[in-house]
Amino acid sequence: MKSLFLFLKNWTLPIAMTCGIMGYFIYTGIPALLPTRMFVHNAVAFIQPALIFSMLFITFCKVDPHHLRLRRWHGWLLLIQTTVFSLLSLILIVLSQHLSAGSIAIVEGAMLCFICPTATAGAVVTARLGGDAAGLTTYTIFINIAAAVIVPLFLPLIHPHPELDFLNSFSLIVGKVFPMLICPFFAAMLIRRLFPRIHNIILKCKDLAFYLWAIALSVAIAITVRSIVHTNVSLINQIGIAFVSLISCVIQFRIGRYFGKRYGCPISAGQSLGQKNTVFAIWMGYTFLTPVSAIAGGFYSVWHNIFNSWQLYEKRKKEAYLSER
Repeated sequence: MKSLFLFLKNWTLPIAMTCGIMGYFIYTGIPALLPTRMFVHNAVAFIQPALIFSMLFITFCKVDPHHLRLRRWHGWLLLIQTTVFSLLSLILIVLSQHLSAGSIAIVEGAMLCFICPTATAGAVVTARLGGDAAGLTTYTIFINIAAAVIVPLFLPLIHPHPELDFLNSFSLIVGKVFPMLICPFFAAMLIRRLFPRIHNIILKCKDLAFYLWAIALSVAIAITVRSIVHTNVSLINQIGIAFVSLISCVIQFRIGRYFGKRYGCPISAGQSLGQKNTVFAIWMGYTFLTPVSAIAGGFYSVWHNIFNSWQLYEKRKKEAYLSER
């Protein structure tokens, strides 16, 4: 039993991803469960935000608000995300008439992968890897603000829509992201300030946020599989979008770690740039771009979680090696 528990603890992320994939196919493969699909859809719509709120609340309780300050690497990462997104947007604005629909979807997929803000669970993984969770939390706030400003500036030029001007697009993005980001933060600060005993109890829950994230990950992977299964995108375009999302993932983790090393925070900077809020990317694709581009967020979710699993494995291996010396 002890060895089983240790196995589950060490391989939480791959197990969560596998459960999400298998859970989706098992559930949809049972005809008797067809009448429950609307109920499950509504339940997931409630459970997923509740899980995200809970794990962020626990993580923010462990973050000292005095450590939430702008770092030099924040500026570099913000510049990279906004510049790449702007350049890709200009390419579509200038050359869209000369590109095929599949090529446009692939470029839009890359745009989503680069401008997408840091995952709300990024602080959980960063803390688990031994990085600076406060630094990542600060960057998460800044990149969400940057995305809320720059996305409405460019996307209406790519896909003009009379109802989606700058202010409407800005309010949509802010309304989608900030309640799940800001509310847990202020709730954690209030608990720290007004209820220190409860705050101390939360601090003793060492790995609770991580396991809550594992459950949320299973749900997110199941949603990702659903979006890929039900897409009407041709196989060749799916492969193209999957490839560009993989390349985007590799580049951003490497660039993040490169700038992080310059300022002593490779883990935090790598996770800030590489780990994405892929549910938000999928939503942006459906709302502002060609809907098929949204599956880039689904594929990216697979890539960055595979990389996170590998990072956690390497950390455990290193800790085991040091303990044996």
